[in-house]
Amino acid sequence: SMLLLFSLSTMVMVTVDKANASSIEVEYSAKDTAKRHVFRPSIMVSALKAWAVQEKNGLKDFSVAQCKVAAVLAVAHFGNIWEPAYQRNENHDPSMFWLVNGFLAIGTFMTWTWKASSAGRGGGSPRVVMLGREQTEEWKGWMQWGFIFYHYYRVFYVYNEIRVFVSAYVWMTGFGNFLYFDKKGDFSVERFVSMILRINYFPLLLSYFLTVPLELYYVVPLHTTGFVMTMITCYVGYQLEQRLGWSYWKSRTSAVALSLVAHILFYETPAVDFLLLFSKEYHFRFQADKYSAWMGMASGLLWGKIGQYMQWAHGFENEQRRRIASVLQGSAGIALIAFWYCLFGHIEDKFTYNPVHPYVFVFAVIGWLMLRNCTRYLTECHSTLLEFLGRNTLETYVLQFHLFMTHNVQYIPVVIPGADAAGSAAIRFANMLLCGSVFLTMAVCARKITIATQLSVVDLVKSVRGTVDTSMTVVVPQQASEGSKSEEESFALTKLEGGMTNEDHPRK
Repeated sequence: SMLLLFSLSTMVMVTVDKANASSIEVEYSAKDTAKRHVFRPSIMVSALKAWAVQEKNGLKDFSVAQCKVAAVLAVAHFGNIWEPAYQRNENHDPSMFWLVNGFLAIGTFMTWTWKASSAGRGGGSPRVVMLGREQTEEWKGWMQWGFIFYHYYRVFYVYNEIRVFVSAYVWMTGFGNFLYFDKKGDFSVERFVSMILRINYFPLLLSYFLTVPLELYYVVPLHTTGFVMTMITCYVGYQLEQRLGWSYWKSRTSAVALSLVAHILFYETPAVDFLLLFSKEYHFRFQADKYSAWMGMASGLLWGKIGQYMQWAHGFENEQRRRIASVLQGSAGIALIAFWYCLFGHIEDKFTYNPVHPYVFVFAVIGWLMLRNCTRYLTECHSTLLEFLGRNTLETYVLQFHLFMTHNVQYIPVVIPGADAAGSAAIRFANMLLCGSVFLTMAVCARKITIATQLSVVDLVKSVRGTVDTSMTVVVPQQASEGSKSEEESFALTKLEGGMTNEDHPRK
């Protein structure tokens, strides 16, 4: 589908070039301050030498990161071959699944944080932000928790809900990256390399050194494809606006429509069987989320209008309107979730549910967003615990198969004697906590290592290409207090992981 969209977009660009051949020159966005020099081998050697001696994000930081990742890979290897262990199906325990979710609810309550709405960069009245950065990470955090413990405790009857969680992740890939490209207009090599590294660096290392089929980490190619599709779609829209002079809405709507056509031509025709050349697993997984990233892009396109609605409905001008809007929006959110569940989510046979899932999961996603943001207070709050979990979802996703569980997710490791399938619930719970502590620690380390590698490689690319500024510049959020170094660093790491939120989106 990426190749098809690229071909269609190329045809559009050729038409544009013919229409503008007499006057068009290569232009860069005013927002792109990168300056390039002519490529010469001597310049490349000089650039490599300069990068090698950089105090920050140079060869030293890169080398240190690779040494650290080797240690994480070693731990993952020993975890993946750990003995003793017992079959994961013997760990079927719905009661424990709901118990650990209860503990998460308590942790969420204890770490519930409120920050008053603040004015935008242009000043004025405080902005009501739906799905800000913290709330996005929070959403990812509790979904990941459910996803991991669904695997651990084999709670088969929440399969459909887990499918929605996975699709929501892919939806966020299209959504966040659309907002980023739509504002920044940054289609640079640096951005592409940065995101490809962020998504694939650690999973590829795990797959290679642990000799694990990459399809075990099927979410990784889903995110990668979603990112590339979004980048191509936004590039087409940006070029239609810049070169043909089309309006914002005409250019972006045309690009998103073109992307939909490419998706349909691939996924709704025999062309989709091309995925069988890789594996049946990819064939199934990609079809299960064939429109998820596209729906995220479409949502990103409308997000400016949704932001205007949120400001009108939940702003500070009319308290009576705010109360009425809160009730109606919350009720509509519940109705959408109920609609998904009553018509589709309750289906017990996954082979009956899976074919309709790509078309209906979005009802649950929209319903949750409406419910989660049905009052101004809820838009201003988030759980710092869930936010922390959400920042490490990629690493917890891939490491769960080797450290929290073992033998490529098929077994449960027994670290504490007596914690096998026949052991007492208390000992098995303690065993889970011990494995979980190691697992989460390694995941946090892996994320920091990936970010360090990402920064170093992007700086190398910048040096070789002669660029002096990209979107990788760290932006400290307005609500961060002065001198709050840890908060700024946390935001910087998160910001580099890709995509944006409504806080960063221009009002179109």
